[in-house]
Amino acid sequence: MAGFLSKLFGGAGAAKPKAPAFDPVEYEGFTITPAPEPQPGGHRIGAVIEKDGKSHHLIRADVISGRDACVDASVSKAKQMIDEQGDGIFR
Repeated sequence: MAGFLSKLFGGAGAAKPKAPAFDPVEYEGFTITPAPEPQPGGHRIGAVIEKDGKSHHLIRADVISGRDACVDASVSKAKQMIDEQGDGIFR
């Protein structure tokens, strides 16, 4: 019974669902890994931008209905951010 309750309420034995991994994209010396978040009605734009051991988690309010379209939009938003801020992303 205790094992059931532990899993039910997120105890140490509870398995966390893994988000699907997406292929990283190289852009202007940065690595962009799309990380869309499932939301009601679609997926929220998200990505991890990395360079030289530093990382920035990009999350936007936009929710897009298709997962693949959201992955594309996430990469596009990350590229835009890199173009606008460069290494300033990590400040």
